[in-house]
Amino acid sequence: MPYHEFECSKCIPERKKHAVIKGPGENLTDALPLGYLNTIPGTISERGCAYCGAKHVIGTPMKDVIHMSHGPIGCTYDTWQTKRYISDNDNFQLKYTYATDMKEKHIVFGAETVLKKNIIEAFKAFPDIKRMTIYQTCASALIGDDMEAVAQEVMDEMPDVDIFVCNSPGFGGPSQSGGHHKINIAWINQKVGKVEPEITSDYVINYVGEYNIQGDQEVMTDYFKRMGIQVLSTFTGNGSYDDLRAMHKAHLNVLECARSAEYICNELRQRYGTPRLDIDGFGFEPLSASLRKVGLFFGIEDRAQKIIDEEVARWKPELDWYKERLKGKKVCLWPGGSKLWHWAHVIHAEMGVEVVSVYTKFGHQGDMEKGIARCEEGALAIDDPNELEGLEAMEMLKPDVIFTGKRPGEVAKKIRVPYLNAHAYHNGPYKGFEGWVRFARDIYNAIYSPIHKLAFLDISKDEIPTDKGFVTRRMLSDANLSEKITSSTELREYTGGFDSVSKLRNKSYPEFPSSQRKLSAV
Repeated sequence: MPYHEFECSKCIPERKKHAVIKGPGENLTDALPLGYLNTIPGTISERGCAYCGAKHVIGTPMKDVIHMSHGPIGCTYDTWQTKRYISDNDNFQLKYTYATDMKEKHIVFGAETVLKKNIIEAFKAFPDIKRMTIYQTCASALIGDDMEAVAQEVMDEMPDVDIFVCNSPGFGGPSQSGGHHKINIAWINQKVGKVEPEITSDYVINYVGEYNIQGDQEVMTDYFKRMGIQVLSTFTGNGSYDDLRAMHKAHLNVLECARSAEYICNELRQRYGTPRLDIDGFGFEPLSASLRKVGLFFGIEDRAQKIIDEEVARWKPELDWYKERLKGKKVCLWPGGSKLWHWAHVIHAEMGVEVVSVYTKFGHQGDMEKGIARCEEGALAIDDPNELEGLEAMEMLKPDVIFTGKRPGEVAKKIRVPYLNAHAYHNGPYKGFEGWVRFARDIYNAIYSPIHKLAFLDISKDEIPTDKGFVTRRMLSDANLSEKITSSTELREYTGGFDSVSKLRNKSYPEFPSSQRKLSAV
């Protein structure tokens, strides 16, 4: 087995089985590192906790909700405004954060009273918001505060409000993925089936595992609406609390991020018989196949194909412009979980880049299996890396750019490696046909930035050149391209606008023949 031992981790021999190099002709049995285990003491993991996975990843994107953390203020601060979960209600969920601000005295005497006080204060401060989620932290879990009882007491006193309680303390799993599972199960146990929706289409879906990062959800729902499909709820990006209580009435669960939300899809299938269909919104071919699959399920493949033909004709020349300039560039694909395999093959196939390393902080073995299967031979795969291992990998692989989170990304910049934010994006959305071109543009801008080239000069000792003149990205990227490519009238740079999402919010959609114009909810 081609295990890779980092020099910085030789003092922790257990880490050796958490990194492998994919060799020629090797199958997954030969190239799979250990994964999703408890963090080895001393490795200084970059993982988040289960509370973070529940609140930050899944809960907070709900748009019309007060998100209250029952614990110290630091827990809430750590998960506030660090992802761009935008919404079409003026981003209410991003503007405010709420916490009971537990202190030492509350640990000794209990904090149920202060929790109730904070709940009522929050509802009074925002009288138009009638829904709340409360998240348990390590502190409130250890002292045993009964958050469900407090929430029920408030709902009895204020009948117009509804409160969801999520017991997912930080120690509730080996990583934030444990929190994903807890909030999925808590939501279906407590809230699903409590609201009867208005059904307006013959084709009704829940869009699951989608968090509307910079508008991803709104781009994808645009495609569904153009197909005549009613999106009953989105779990949870740009999603409405009450819509999500009606998930049981959908005809199909369309699942995007399996790592964070397959649990609720599986429960909906068992309890309500709702089928699950996994899709992929990243890349022209995966997205086209996904829209066809949804169309095939409902027997409206022609509607899906019409959208695909229109979008590919509009955006493929722009994607190909970037592909010609990105061919052979080396990429480290270091996201959190599912983007490991959503992106591994398609960025190589459609943008021409070479994936030289993949890693996941909290992904399960299935994520590694799919990611490693889709990347090239020689790629270094790492489970739960720390900062020193990331630095050593970059020194060894010499990537042109890395796709990762903000913390390791800022470290990469210190050694003059540009990065793109794989979690919150730089200039997204990245889903959809246009979004994929935006992603290619961001990669191009990162690699060929003239400012980045200047970063390799050490002004304390290097002589500053005075003969370089004015340099643009285009001058750098086109230096070795053929005239046929550089003078092509078919290929072109991205021509979309800065904001590709707002225009979708007031868009009108075609009406398709229906068995009933207005269907009942039964």
